[in-house]
Amino acid sequence: MSSEKEKFNLTNWEIVSVNPVDKNWDWKDMFCFWSVGLQSIMSFALIASLYFVYNLNFYEVLFGSLLASLLVIYLSYIIGKPSQKHGIPFPVFLRVSSGYQGAKFISLIRGIVGIFFFGVQTYFISKSIGYLIRISLFQFDSEILNNDIFFNYFMTMNLIDWVSFVFTILIQYFLFSRGQKFIRSFINFSALFVYLGLLLFFVVLIADPELFVMDTFISKINLENGFTNFQFKNMIGITGTLFAYFSILIMNFGDYSRYVKSSQELLKGNLSLIISTIIYSFLLLVIVIGADIFFKSSLISTQNLLTNPTDIVGKINNTYITVTVLIFIFFASSSTNLIANYFPSQNILINLLPNSLSLKSSGFLIILFGFLIGIFWTPFFSQNGSMSIIDTLSAFFGPIFGVMIFDYYVVKNKVVINKDLFSARNDSAYLYSAGWHIKAYYSFIIGFIFSSASIWNSKFMFLDTFSFIIGFIIAGITYYLLASD
Repeated sequence: MSSEKEKFNLTNWEIVSVNPVDKNWDWKDMFCFWSVGLQSIMSFALIASLYFVYNLNFYEVLFGSLLASLLVIYLSYIIGKPSQKHGIPFPVFLRVSSGYQGAKFISLIRGIVGIFFFGVQTYFISKSIGYLIRISLFQFDSEILNNDIFFNYFMTMNLIDWVSFVFTILIQYFLFSRGQKFIRSFINFSALFVYLGLLLFFVVLIADPELFVMDTFISKINLENGFTNFQFKNMIGITGTLFAYFSILIMNFGDYSRYVKSSQELLKGNLSLIISTIIYSFLLLVIVIGADIFFKSSLISTQNLLTNPTDIVGKINNTYITVTVLIFIFFASSSTNLIANYFPSQNILINLLPNSLSLKSSGFLIILFGFLIGIFWTPFFSQNGSMSIIDTLSAFFGPIFGVMIFDYYVVKNKVVINKDLFSARNDSAYLYSAGWHIKAYYSFIIGFIFSSASIWNSKFMFLDTFSFIIGFIIAGITYYLLASD
């Protein structure tokens, strides 16, 4: 095989250095990116449960959230800056530390996790579409849902569920496979659209004089009581929980930072996560307080405290409000699915087979596997402990991150030879041992042993939310000791 052929086999226009013309993201785009990362049903349930289910102090949650945000900001910046400078996505940057062959398969760990969660998230997103279909059918004919055809189930889903799921997965493929320019527009629209929805409900709730929502909110943020009962250990626990939520975005942050105009814009955009966290937490807290007061005043049983938007909308006897909330849920969940699962997995698949895959074909593979995971989620994957396997694979994220960071900043002193990133020639800087950097894999494994211990060893499970950082530090130091001159 000729050297030119070898070089071509590593190259795909979707993962080469970004044309400077296309580096047009600024801090406002990154603000929307981080907002989308926050605006998921999972984060809604997570933050709301911290306030209500665990009845934690407002300032413990607030400062824990802000500390987690600062950790995410810093780690995302140091992994995102090289990609911004050289215009390369995560799996290509991984070639620098692990070799061009190793990067294909090490990054595939992230791809498997991303595709799995894409399928699961799509399944749950389709539920909001299913509710909309049921509401529409009921408005057309109040008896139609009693038809026998809607009581036949296959793979735990009836006809409406299947139509909803297929529609959801196809509309995501149509939207997400159109390239980064459209993705940027979709992220920005979704972030602002969802914030508009939250703001509307916030205004509706505080405008009702009979609910006294702001009075309840003010009592929760009482400074004297807040700092009297403040517990530092609770704040650290919250920091770890929220950091763990964001950690899936950190390692492949370069997939997005490569499009940012400058490192200054990148830093400002990352710092905007603090603003997003404060705004989102404030709106969420007021909305859940208002919903709880409204339901109790209307003698509607809430059973457990409401920490999920679908729980809230399910108790509202108003078709217009229900439809509106479901639309907001669809955009919030699908945009999060895009940035956390679909787009990173697409770059990873293209890096795996750069000479064979395109945006469309790689997207089709994600859709195909996501479809299978989604339909088997309830009858199989949710029942057989598959999440333990995914959690174990995720324990590699911290070690991979650690090796990349220590290699770039410490061992190679921020030097990347762009032409060698796409070259398999014998003189390529990233050839290593036939495309594999053995020292990196020793470091991955040692870091994984420590990070996975927090998942599988009962004595260390109290550190599970910090497994990413543990793996990052152990693998990074190990790599430095092995690879430095």
